[in-house]
Amino acid sequence: MDLDVSKPSAATEVGSYFVANYPPFSAWSAEHAPLVEKRLDTAPAADSCTPLGLYIHIPFCRKRCKFCYFRVYTDKNSGDVDTYVSALASEVALYADRAALRDREFEFVYFGGGTPSFLSSDQLARLVDRIGEHWSWDAAREVTFECEPGTLKKGKLKTIKAIGTTRLSLGIEHFDDEILALNGRAHKSPEVFMAYDWAREIGFDQINVDLIAGMLGDTESTWKCTVDRALALQPDSLTVYQMELPYNTVISHEAKQSGLAPAVADWSTKRAWVDYAFAQFELGGYAVSSAYTVVKHEGNAVDKGSFVYRDSVWHGSDMIGTGVASFSHLNGVHYQNKDSWGDYVGALLDRRALPISRALPLSSDQLLIRELILQLKLGRIDPAYFRAKFGADITEKFSTAFESLVQEHWATVDGDDIRLTRAGLLRVDSLLPRFFEKQFRDIRYT
Repeated sequence: MDLDVSKPSAATEVGSYFVANYPPFSAWSAEHAPLVEKRLDTAPAADSCTPLGLYIHIPFCRKRCKFCYFRVYTDKNSGDVDTYVSALASEVALYADRAALRDREFEFVYFGGGTPSFLSSDQLARLVDRIGEHWSWDAAREVTFECEPGTLKKGKLKTIKAIGTTRLSLGIEHFDDEILALNGRAHKSPEVFMAYDWAREIGFDQINVDLIAGMLGDTESTWKCTVDRALALQPDSLTVYQMELPYNTVISHEAKQSGLAPAVADWSTKRAWVDYAFAQFELGGYAVSSAYTVVKHEGNAVDKGSFVYRDSVWHGSDMIGTGVASFSHLNGVHYQNKDSWGDYVGALLDRRALPISRALPLSSDQLLIRELILQLKLGRIDPAYFRAKFGADITEKFSTAFESLVQEHWATVDGDDIRLTRAGLLRVDSLLPRFFEKQFRDIRYT
């Protein structure tokens, strides 16, 4: 990690903060890519019960947000989108009958972006029909579909529901139109309320709302207003992020060119704002379920407020990531697809080959560390789980790291009861590198 964001006055500097995987992506290489094919041709053990998920990357957006660091395209026409949909369907077909995946059911399916709702209803239906020729997600516990509110019409929402979507995730980010515009968002707040009302009318099982604290131009008053307006919607769950600036965002490029610090709230301010949001939602009958999520606690909220995708990945599931630049994990190997349009589409439509770019096989210790750091984001961790799965006592193996968390008041440890304090939960990503292997602590994350 190359940022020190633990100091109270730490500014939001350019660099990766959010820890999504382990070991860091910068350690993955093309050298290991051939190993992926070998693992795909290896059937799982007869007693294996590892869940399987499918991630479908739709990389199109109406505009590129100034804080976005994903592989997205804003210059593609309808014909380009059709070409990509064909490549995506071909990729799924190449996976479908591999020994490592044959006859396995999906635990979850996730349409991410980019903007999955950028697709027309016809394009989405064609994609799902072609995937359905090889794989079904009828047994999936969760099918998530990310949406940008301004791309939605009632008819498109009906199509999204018809493909089996159980969790609709609305990328609202903020309710102040000036802040949305300043940060490059394509939608305005009236589109949010219209889309939300349609989604409720159509009857999605779970509606999730995304917010980001500390966007360009955000203030304490605008943030509190956004929290109030989100609470008034009464979504089933919310995801609340703290603004960060990885290297390839527009804001990061502008800061580098100008030599000026990005005009983004500092870390202590963002933590205070997320803490405020958590507190308000707790008063409104919600519970904090991770460093970034709250869920409604009433009726059947245990089911409606769940995050199957998150919990499966954080507990070591396999996941096939399809689409340009997508990430996968299969049988102890991380890998990523080619990250350019030409390389991705060409591999699939010209050569009929999986578009694997780089990979990394994990040791048993690395598999353990990966699950440990990801599950710490839940705010609590169960040593008995790691003893049963890995045969390791994490309190002993990582005693120095846990002791430091306790001494700095970021965590409490009482036997098998290990919990982060609220202050620790709000800065969890800055705490995780102390569990990394030494060779990964001071390298670039991405």
